[in-house]
Amino acid sequence: MRCIAEKVKTGILKTEDITDLTIASHLTTAAMPDPELLIRTSGEFRLSNYLLWQIAYSELYFTPTLWPDFRRNDFYKALIDFQKRERRFGKTSDQIKAELPRP
Repeated sequence: MRCIAEKVKTGILKTEDITDLTIASHLTTAAMPDPELLIRTSGEFRLSNYLLWQIAYSELYFTPTLWPDFRRNDFYKALIDFQKRERRFGKTSDQIKAELPRP
């Protein structure tokens, strides 16, 4: 945000030109795709401000397993749960169905 603010201050960027893409391109994770699945260990049901911008459309998986105890089998459980989900990216199920090609 400081970099964006500096660009506005120096006239490189206009405030009306700041978009979601502008912000995303200035994050330290800009070169990486947004995560599709976030696994939260330890039984906590909070995100602790972790990747808030990037996980807007991520699926969240919560497990009581502590990180040091998280094993391959726990990861497989998270993946199986993820595979069962309907990825809607902010849309409703009806909107997704309406977009599908009709036979």
